[in-house]
Amino acid sequence: MKRSRSRSPSYDRASGSGRSRSRSNDRRSDGSDDRRRSVSRRSDSRSDEEPRRIHHGEKIYVKLSDQDAAFLLGKGGNTKEKIARVSGACLELPGRSLTLEITGDPESKRRAKKYVDCVIAQRTGDVILDEDDPHFSGDCTIVDVPSETAGFVTGTRGSFLRMVEQEYGTLMFFVHLKGDRERERRSSGEKLAIFGPRRGRRGAELKVMAAIENKIPGHYTEDLKDHLSDGEDWGTDIKRLRMDEMSWALGKKGATRRKLANASGCIVEYVGNVVHMSGSLRERQRANEYLGWIMAQLDGPIEFNTDNRDDVTVLHIPQDCVGYVTGLKRATLARIEDEWGAFMLFMDRKEESRTKKTAKLAIFGLRRNRRGAELKVMSAVEGKEPKFFTRDTREGDDPADWGTDIYRFRGEELSYALGKGGTTKQKLAKAAACIMEYVGEYAYVSGGKTERRRGMRYLRWLLKQRSGPIHMDELGRNGRYDDVSKITIPKSTIPGVMGSKGSGLRSIEEETGTFLFMASNDSHEDVLLICSADLVSRKQAEHMVHASVSDVQSRDDARARGGGDRWHDNRGGGSYWDDWRGGGGRDRYDDRGPPSKYRRGDDYGYRGGGGGGGGYGGGYGGYDDRRGGYGGYDDRRGGGGYGRRSRSRSADSYDSRDSYDRRGRGDNYRDDYDRRDYDRRDRDRGGYGRY
Repeated sequence: MKRSRSRSPSYDRASGSGRSRSRSNDRRSDGSDDRRRSVSRRSDSRSDEEPRRIHHGEKIYVKLSDQDAAFLLGKGGNTKEKIARVSGACLELPGRSLTLEITGDPESKRRAKKYVDCVIAQRTGDVILDEDDPHFSGDCTIVDVPSETAGFVTGTRGSFLRMVEQEYGTLMFFVHLKGDRERERRSSGEKLAIFGPRRGRRGAELKVMAAIENKIPGHYTEDLKDHLSDGEDWGTDIKRLRMDEMSWALGKKGATRRKLANASGCIVEYVGNVVHMSGSLRERQRANEYLGWIMAQLDGPIEFNTDNRDDVTVLHIPQDCVGYVTGLKRATLARIEDEWGAFMLFMDRKEESRTKKTAKLAIFGLRRNRRGAELKVMSAVEGKEPKFFTRDTREGDDPADWGTDIYRFRGEELSYALGKGGTTKQKLAKAAACIMEYVGEYAYVSGGKTERRRGMRYLRWLLKQRSGPIHMDELGRNGRYDDVSKITIPKSTIPGVMGSKGSGLRSIEEETGTFLFMASNDSHEDVLLICSADLVSRKQAEHMVHASVSDVQSRDDARARGGGDRWHDNRGGGSYWDDWRGGGGRDRYDDRGPPSKYRRGDDYGYRGGGGGGGGYGGGYGGYDDRRGGYGGYDDRRGGGGYGRRSRSRSADSYDSRDSYDRRGRGDNYRDDYDRRDYDRRDRDRGGYGRY
């Protein structure tokens, strides 16, 4: 088996044990993350002009061809937005322009330009990186992928890579290194480049290593031994588990692994039966401790001391609410853990529960995660036993940097602010980047001071819409806030943009994580306000609104000419410019490497086979115990985890029941543990519902 030329940061050099076939320079300081590396492209047969960069003031302009622009946008504009998020820059391709605008600080602009070069190079040929460039390692990790696993790692039309990118916030390409001879390239397999911040790169690297290990057992783990890193700022701890412990450690649908990672703040991935925990020393210590508790539960109840700990919140709840909060087979508690990334255990013994009126629930995790889970449990208990938590609650603002502001609902405000299935509340919280939960008749808004003020402001703006259209003066500062963008929309297009009962704006809100509503200015013009703490999300929403306005105007023009709706009907999937509608040109995942021999048509890992070659389920003999089999990797269809037996599903996951299958994020995540019968009426967007 061909060994890699360098080692992975999966463990310290001091450990001296084990070999890896991935390469990274994450041992360097954080400052190296901002370094750059050059990207070159092979000459290709395309007649289009190479992108031409024009530096002008604070922006970088990149001239594109039609095909480059469509490829850079990707389906629904996802590729462009992904580049923006990974680089930290803002990318704009106005209207039907062929000039890409990149704005941001110098380092983020440089990174964005580099990623744009990679995407465009990928469209027509190979992406070639210069490993000797002094800036090469700043934001790049190279993983050596054996040829026989390249198609498996890629997935159907890049589905596996796309899933990893989404989970860890990275960009990934199969690349060639400058200077490597063709013979060396063929013999050494493929090279996968992972771009992004250090934590994201490490998580994505481990995920790819797990896929390779699944296809070639022992590839990474054959010589690995348990290891504790001594790195204070960054390191990786390694712990080998027995095969019969894996299903318990992974959990149903991967829930235990995910819970362990979120609660500790540590990157936790399983490469074979070896647990890799990457992060700071404190994060790794928490992950090791939580993992120990999880494994100890195999032998019976555990005891732990919560005194003098900074990673736990103890919540007292009524004994008759314990079953309600826990749910059938712990289902409700598990949903809260999964939603908020917390780790929760009841502390009382069975004999104590008979004599005490309340039970103690220990919530472990990061402060923000603990608070979100705590408020969710409080909301559930309050619905079962009103006034238990809110009997002495008073509304007001918390002066502390981190704390909770409280608002008391009046009349029908609660049902209006909650929305159908709690979607309105969730939307406000996401846009404001705060924790927002309704406990009884009170709204609890938690987070930093800026986050809380923003959340309360959005909530009050929402409630103003109940009484009719809003004027800009009612918003304070005439609507001038750093987290608010304003768009003036032609009056004739408002009904079409808003859609029936605001459905058009709601779809934009859901896709971009923003809060949108209409207001009128002093000139009696209708202004659409886009609210979000995240600039990239606001920009994405702006583009979607402009695209919607163009759609409406084009349809109206077509009707006026008596030609029907030809322009709209013909956009379909052929237009290069269907950038925010999900159609349009080819997606980068359709074309990215490895070479064409690996692109779907091979049998690498897709069929499994109940045994060594299939995903985790077959490879480990299908440990299918009562806790969900080998976590979520075993889908009980013979192919196991990484095999894509179901070609039609849109969620990219190891299998249809795995932790990476996000179907549960929809209906199942509605506030179903809040049984209060709220009125779920759709709101009319401040009086514009009449359109």
